[in-house]
Amino acid sequence: MATVNFLYRSTRENANLNIRLLFRHNSKDFVIGAKTLLKVNRIYWENQHNQKRPKSIDIANRQVEVKGEMNNIENFILNAFDKTTPALIDKNWLQNQIDLYYNKEPEKALIPIELVKFIEYYNKEKEGEITPSSIKKHTVVQHKLERYEKSRQRVLLVSDIDENFKTDFIEYCKSENYALGTIQRDLVFVKTFCNYAYEKGLDVSRNLNKVRIKAKTEIKHPYLSFTELEKIEQKDFNESLDNVRDWLIISCYTGQRISDFMNFSAEMIREETGKKLLEFKQQKTGKLMTIPIHPKVLEILEKREGRFPKSISDQKYNDMLKVVCKDAGITEKIRGSKKMETKPESGIYRKEEGFFEKWELIASHVGRRSFASNFYGKIPTNYLIYITGHSTEAMFLNYIGKSNKDLALEITNYF
Repeated sequence: MATVNFLYRSTRENANLNIRLLFRHNSKDFVIGAKTLLKVNRIYWENQHNQKRPKSIDIANRQVEVKGEMNNIENFILNAFDKTTPALIDKNWLQNQIDLYYNKEPEKALIPIELVKFIEYYNKEKEGEITPSSIKKHTVVQHKLERYEKSRQRVLLVSDIDENFKTDFIEYCKSENYALGTIQRDLVFVKTFCNYAYEKGLDVSRNLNKVRIKAKTEIKHPYLSFTELEKIEQKDFNESLDNVRDWLIISCYTGQRISDFMNFSAEMIREETGKKLLEFKQQKTGKLMTIPIHPKVLEILEKREGRFPKSISDQKYNDMLKVVCKDAGITEKIRGSKKMETKPESGIYRKEEGFFEKWELIASHVGRRSFASNFYGKIPTNYLIYITGHSTEAMFLNYIGKSNKDLALEITNYF
């Protein structure tokens, strides 16, 4: 077992830090020193380097920079030590390792210890494994953490993420009017980043697992019943709203995300034993899907001479979808949450819980949720899971809001 520490051994105002490697071998203690290229100011080292929460952002940034470099040097030396016979380690060996460190290959670039920078590193490392939508969510969290850092006049290290951070971060988010569910999701992302940092050898807090919260109340997302869908089908619309209405019906009878159904084309349809099937690759999961085409979807294809409706942007679809549902009379008041401007003309939007007319809460995901909810109990659950792409039955049941009580009541039908 070896340890590394750093020392300021100079009478000058600015000097390179010395490094000491301490280890025990054959019941004898060894202390070997060498010089690094990490230069610091004496005042910084003696008075500012170990400040817990510096008020100056410049000092905080300098701490991050210096501690990051020290951490990388230490990891490099200790990794080399673990691969070497202790009897061969002396001053020349240590200095040689320092020289190797400063001349290492580009692919061994330093891993950032600052949380915000580590998120960028995480996205690059996971490129090809995570979807663009995931990266977009990570970026939202990253920007929120940047605002949090600015408000607290500090730079967050990966190792700072503990229960104290959680408490303060929740307080900050509440002051910015973020919903508890949003804060909960953000903390899950932060934990994911830190767990990956641990895999990469960075220091993380021992109580990282405590960085979680449970939402006090769960808002159930709306879905459209078969009766409501029939009302929407029977309503007359102009051409653009008719296009949106048809996409809504397609989504409610295929159970797919907007990133998939908005890209459906006639070329994806094939016929087997007289049955028409739809083949496509899910954007989010990369999974190759083959699903049966419901008669309701076939009606739309027949109406459009074998073609799917015209593709439109996600934002335009979401906006026009609300108009379709409102015009069709989907106006029952239900409990939910939607984004609302915090102050007139502020341009800042937060989710607000309350009772709203149902059309106000409708968005593109309603199709997938409606499919799962409407066909639950009518189609075997394992078939539904295949189409929706959920990993487990538990995830699927949670998705459609089935509690243990709901399941128990349904089981009584078999007694």
